[in-house]
Amino acid sequence: MDIKVLELGPGKARLVVGGEGHTFMNALVEEMLLDPGVDVAKYVIKFQFADPELLVTTREGRDPVAVIRDACQRLVVSCDSLLTDLESWQ
Repeated sequence: MDIKVLELGPGKARLVVGGEGHTFMNALVEEMLLDPGVDVAKYVIKFQFADPELLVTTREGRDPVAVIRDACQRLVVSCDSLLTDLESWQ
Protein backbone atom coordinates (compact mmCIF):
# COMPACT_ATOMS: atom_id res chain seq x y z
CA MET A 1 0.00 0.00 0.00
CA ASP A 2 1.41 3.35 -1.05
CA ILE A 3 0.09 6.45 0.76
CA LYS A 4 0.35 9.92 -0.73
CA VAL A 5 -0.66 12.82 1.51
CA LEU A 6 -2.58 15.49 -0.40
CA GLU A 7 -3.67 17.57 2.57
CA LEU A 8 -3.08 17.21 6.29
CA GLY A 9 -4.12 19.67 8.94
CA PRO A 10 -6.00 19.96 12.19
CA GLY A 11 -9.21 18.04 11.74
CA LYS A 12 -8.73 17.12 8.08
CA ALA A 13 -6.77 14.61 6.02
CA ARG A 14 -6.87 13.85 2.29
CA LEU A 15 -4.83 10.87 1.16
CA VAL A 16 -4.39 8.76 -1.95
CA VAL A 17 -4.29 5.09 -0.96
CA GLY A 18 -2.37 3.36 -3.71
CA GLY A 19 -3.10 -0.19 -4.68
CA GLU A 20 -6.43 -0.47 -2.91
CA GLY A 21 -9.96 -0.73 -4.25
CA HIS A 22 -13.54 -0.63 -3.09
CA THR A 23 -13.27 -3.68 -0.83
CA PHE A 24 -10.72 -2.25 1.59
CA MET A 25 -11.88 1.35 1.29
CA ASN A 26 -15.53 0.48 2.07
CA ALA A 27 -14.48 -1.44 5.18
CA LEU A 28 -12.15 1.36 6.31
CA VAL A 29 -14.72 4.13 5.82
CA GLU A 30 -17.47 2.15 7.58
CA GLU A 31 -15.14 1.51 10.52
CA MET A 32 -14.12 5.18 10.74
CA LEU A 33 -17.76 6.29 10.74
CA LEU A 34 -18.28 4.32 13.98
CA ASP A 35 -15.93 6.78 15.72
CA PRO A 36 -17.99 9.59 17.33
CA GLY A 37 -15.13 12.03 16.69
CA VAL A 38 -15.45 11.63 12.92
CA ASP A 39 -17.44 14.20 10.99
CA VAL A 40 -16.83 12.91 7.42
CA ALA A 41 -15.17 9.76 6.16
CA LYS A 42 -15.48 9.01 2.46
CA TYR A 43 -13.48 7.98 -0.54
CA VAL A 44 -13.71 8.44 -4.27
CA ILE A 45 -12.19 6.56 -7.17
CA LYS A 46 -12.29 9.08 -10.00
CA PHE A 47 -11.45 6.68 -12.83
CA GLN A 48 -11.81 2.92 -13.19
CA PHE A 49 -8.14 2.11 -12.61
CA ALA A 50 -7.24 5.09 -10.40
CA ASP A 51 -6.19 4.85 -6.78
CA PRO A 52 -8.82 5.92 -4.23
CA GLU A 53 -8.70 9.29 -2.55
CA LEU A 54 -9.70 9.25 1.12
CA LEU A 55 -11.14 12.26 2.94
CA VAL A 56 -11.49 12.34 6.73
CA THR A 57 -12.66 15.29 8.78
CA THR A 58 -12.99 15.21 12.54
CA ARG A 59 -14.66 17.04 15.41
CA GLU A 60 -13.44 18.30 18.76
CA GLY A 61 -9.74 18.24 17.93
CA ARG A 62 -9.62 14.53 17.04
CA ASP A 63 -6.51 13.76 14.98
CA PRO A 64 -7.57 12.40 11.55
CA VAL A 65 -4.43 10.25 11.28
CA ALA A 66 -5.26 8.68 14.65
CA VAL A 67 -8.80 7.99 13.38
CA ILE A 68 -7.42 6.17 10.34
CA ARG A 69 -4.89 4.22 12.42
CA ASP A 70 -7.49 3.22 15.03
CA ALA A 71 -9.95 2.08 12.36
CA CYS A 72 -7.24 -0.03 10.70
CA GLN A 73 -6.37 -1.62 14.05
CA ARG A 74 -10.03 -2.48 14.67
CA LEU A 75 -10.23 -4.05 11.20
CA VAL A 76 -7.19 -6.18 11.99
CA VAL A 77 -8.82 -7.40 15.20
CA SER A 78 -12.02 -8.26 13.32
CA CYS A 79 -10.11 -10.16 10.64
CA ASP A 80 -8.06 -12.03 13.25
CA SER A 81 -11.26 -13.00 15.04
CA LEU A 82 -12.77 -14.28 11.81
CA LEU A 83 -9.65 -16.33 11.05
CA THR A 84 -9.72 -17.83 14.55
CA ASP A 85 -13.38 -18.78 14.15
CA LEU A 86 -12.69 -20.35 10.75
CA GLU A 87 -9.78 -22.36 12.14
CA SER A 88 -12.04 -23.80 14.82
CA TRP A 89 -14.22 -25.33 12.10
CA GLN A 90 -11.38 -27.37 10.66
